[in-house]
Formats: sequence, structure tokens, C-alpha cells
Amino acid sequence: MTGRARTAIQGGLATAGVVAALAGVHALRRAGASVLWPARRDEYRDEDFGLIDADRAGTVVTDDGVALATRSCGPRDASVTVIFVHGFCNTMESFHFQRRDLETRWGASVRLLLFDQRGHGRSAAPSAESCTVARLGRDLISVIESAAPTGRVVLVGHSLGGMAVLAAAAHAADLFAARVVGVGLLSTAAAEVTEAGLAQLLRSPAIDGFRVAAHAAPALVQAGRSTTRHVIAPILHVSSYHGPVSPTLSRFTTHMIDDTPVETIVAFLRAFELHDESAALPTLAGIPTLVLGAGHDLVIPFRNSRALARALPESELLRLDGAAHMAHLQFPDIVNDALDRLLIRAGVIEPGSRAPESEVIGG
Repeated sequence: MTGRARTAIQGGLATAGVVAALAGVHALRRAGASVLWPARRDEYRDEDFGLIDADRAGTVVTDDGVALATRSCGPRDASVTVIFVHGFCNTMESFHFQRRDLETRWGASVRLLLFDQRGHGRSAAPSAESCTVARLGRDLISVIESAAPTGRVVLVGHSLGGMAVLAAAAHAADLFAARVVGVGLLSTAAAEVTEAGLAQLLRSPAIDGFRVAAHAAPALVQAGRSTTRHVIAPILHVSSYHGPVSPTLSRFTTHMIDDTPVETIVAFLRAFELHDESAALPTLAGIPTLVLGAGHDLVIPFRNSRALARALPESELLRLDGAAHMAHLQFPDIVNDALDRLLIRAGVIEPGSRAPESEVIGG
């Protein structure tokens, strides 16, 4: 076969993948979450989503040589470090409102530490073989040991980041017993994600088509970033928000997705399919934990959050009925109040004004 013929076939497969992907978007929209459009208002029109750029920058090199970018704020000698671990196709900026509001709320006793997971944001590109949940858990351990080597630690993980927290607990039970005093698990699951809402993504024509395109003609897909954006961004955006959402916030989320390398997207989709961190649950059983899920989450349905909470006797279970997968961005005040309660239960901060505790919040 000539090079020209091979390119033509690969291009045809890539085009077929795009067509299948666009069909899959409509199937996902029918599944439940929907964003009201046009928006009624844009409360974040003037929001500085680049706030984290002014924070202290650092780098953690993992034991397999991948450089992870970090940002931190708050006192360097704080007795407690809260580490935020972002989700799939996101970056540390996805915790923008937590970074914006909690430094002031928690005061001088707490340092905030955020980092980009391998293959995401400012962190280095890894090998495809290393894009596993277990590897992300070891990365988190490297971040703790390098960037927060002393003092108490609270871990907050969203989606894939929550899976990384669970993987770290399964791998380093002694570290958790000695130093981790609180855990926040936002829109995540310990196992059986392919039996949950994520299966709709993994098995949909959208993802099947994208995989064909990416594997058959990765150069074409990478070069055609505009086409890729129109395939992947709508799929992930449909699962991000429900109801009224600021157009500026929506664009901010879409830009994070757009900037994720195609190779990272494809590699981590496989990691979701293989994910099972149930072995971590005994390690977390005695640690104060927040388990937060959303009523319109197509990626990790609330039943997964409920299952997590049942396995963790020290957990607070919180359901946001009006949210989808990116609840911490759409409803930051509710999530921040819940993190406040977590730190109170962990003995990190003193009780102050507290939001009412409830399993059902939102509308």
C-alpha cells in the first residue's frame, strides 16, 4: 500500500470517528444532564481564573521521572497541608474557587497545595503505559513526600483525582495512618465505574469513534485540534454542568478540556475501565471523610457516592441535586462549606459558622 493510500484510509477512519462522536453527544444529552441556554446571567464575567499563576510554583519529580507542576499558597510552615487532586481532562485550576476562598477562610494554620496530574496542564507527558490509576496514587505519594514532607495532611480529590487518593491509600496505608487526618472524595468511585454512568462514555459511539481516529491516525487528530475540540469537548461538557451555568465558567472548563493532549485522553480512558481501588477502603475507614456526589452526574452517578459512604463509617455523605460532574465549580460555596466541616471533624480548624448538614442540597 502506498503512503498516499494509507493516509487516505487513516483520514477516512478519523472522519468516521468524528461522525460517530457527534452522534454520541446527542445520546449523552438524552441521558439526563442539560445546561440551560442561553444563560440567564454571567456572574463570572470578570472572574480572574488565572489567580493560581501568582502562587508559589514548584516541581515534584516522580520515581519514574515525570515532572509534576505544583502551586501552593498559605504559610510555608503551616501545621496542615490540604492537597487538591484534579480530575480527568482538568487541571489544578479546576479548584479555582477553593483556592480563591479557602486560604482566607482557613487562615494561618493551613497551607493549600495543588498540582497537575501527569499528562495534564503544566506537568510533563508520560508514557501511555504509565497512565493508570495506581500510578496516579504513587504520584500523589511523591507529592506528599516531596512537597509536604512534615505535618498533617488533608487530601481532596475530584473524579479521577479521588481515584488517585484511593489508590494512594491502598499503596501506603502506613503513611495515611501516620499523617492523613481528612479526605474529601468529590464525584468519584472506588470501583465498578464501568457499571455506572461512566459506561455511557466508555461504550458510546462518541468514544469508540474517537479511539478509532486517535489510534488509526494520531497525527491527523493531533494536527486537527479544532476537530478534536468539537468531538471531545461537547461530550465532557455535557457531563460537567446541569441547569443555569455562567458562560464564562463554561468556557473556562472547555479550555481545560481543549488543552488536554489527545494521547492523555486516550490513555486514561483505559485506566477508568480497569479502575478498582476497593482495597483502600479499610485504610480510610477511621479517617474523617467527605463523600460528595451529584444528582445529575452522568460520569459518576450518586449511587457510587452512596456506596463509598456506606463503606466509610467516618464519612459525611452530601448530595447536590442540582449539580452534575463539576459540582465544585458550579456550587463552590456549598462545596467549600462541606470542606470546612471536614476540617472541623479532622481537628484542623475550630467550629465557626456551619452550613446545615444534609444529604440533599440544590434543586
